[in-house]
Amino acid sequence: MMTNATAGIGLDLDFVRSQFPAFETAALQGQAFFENAGGSYTCKPVIDRLFRFYHERKVQPYAPYQASTLGGEEMDEARARLAALMGVATEEVSFGPSSSANTFVLANAVRQWLKGQKAAIVVTNQDHEANSGVWRRLADEGIEIREWRIDPETGHLDPADLAKLLEDSAVKLVCFPHCSNVVAEINPVAEICAMAKAAGAFTCVDGVSYAPHGFPDMQALGADVYLFSAYKTYGPHQGIMVIRQGFGDVLPNQAHFFNGGVLYKRFTPAGPDHAQVAASAGMADYVDALYAHHFGGANATPAARNNAVHDLMRAHEVALLQPLLDMLAARNDLRLIGPRRAEGRAPTVAVALDRAALPVATALADHGIMAGGGDFYAVRPLEGLGVDREKGVLRLSFVHYTSQAEVHQLMTALDKVLQA
Repeated sequence: MMTNATAGIGLDLDFVRSQFPAFETAALQGQAFFENAGGSYTCKPVIDRLFRFYHERKVQPYAPYQASTLGGEEMDEARARLAALMGVATEEVSFGPSSSANTFVLANAVRQWLKGQKAAIVVTNQDHEANSGVWRRLADEGIEIREWRIDPETGHLDPADLAKLLEDSAVKLVCFPHCSNVVAEINPVAEICAMAKAAGAFTCVDGVSYAPHGFPDMQALGADVYLFSAYKTYGPHQGIMVIRQGFGDVLPNQAHFFNGGVLYKRFTPAGPDHAQVAASAGMADYVDALYAHHFGGANATPAARNNAVHDLMRAHEVALLQPLLDMLAARNDLRLIGPRRAEGRAPTVAVALDRAALPVATALADHGIMAGGGDFYAVRPLEGLGVDREKGVLRLSFVHYTSQAEVHQLMTALDKVLQA
């Protein structure tokens, strides 16, 4: 839902695309990018910060000489500014090599925490494997794993089914996606987190497929852990984990013993990539630039600016997405996965075809469409939907920098390829 701040204001797409050097690159001219769910283009502020760090700051940070001091300050700036955008304390933001790696480390901490207890963890079969497999393997440690299953026709996760899994006090953690990378339905995170909290459980939300469409408002969501990938939110190849103090303090330290008292270091066993952490401040630069261009001034809090930009992005995406959904839903040679209304989903559109998906993606490339075919590490949801894993799905994903002309180019190309 749009806020008062964004009502009547449309996204200035020319300004948006001017922030991404990819759109000025000769090799990409005429190419419409529809595999954003696998990784977005990088915004210029991130590239500029990364370039500067490698040229001027590429030394061990936090030493008393200037290059080192400035490098450390830029790393601290990234953490502080991203935390402010999401409405959490600076120390509640951790960086790691990927969201999969962050989840793996987190699962090891949970394994140690629950050892010897009568405990259960709820997982879904709607998740990307990164927020599913690591938890399921804890069954080997005697932890009960309860599966919250999707509807086999729609892919929907029904909160009423979760309520049944929470009927006793054994559940200590509920793991689920903000939205799936193939189903794409936006789950009611705040409602689910409230249900889990009332049952005495913590929550771990995989936001990798949602965050590209707007950084989370953590106060509104109420999650204890929120994971996403900077390389899908216009930044460098880092995983970002928001872990709230209340849960972080419960879990055993996974880092060097002398870092155990610092929350943002507790779940980073190895040193982070200094340059990429520092460059992540460029994502906050980008949000601020969008806000300033569309609304002017900088008096709003970082969280308010983030929420306004989120709504701008989503309104643009929804307007572009609905014609594509309508076109796909009208065809009888494919199965559209997930909701058919744009308002209830992310613009990540997976379709099961009457043929293997990868050759179709390959054929689309001849029409200037960059898309993908396969299982996208979403084997469990595809199996739950009865999709042939060997054929996989064609995935067409976009974000707010996508234009109406590019969506039209996709629709035209898809019609030609599927008729061939």
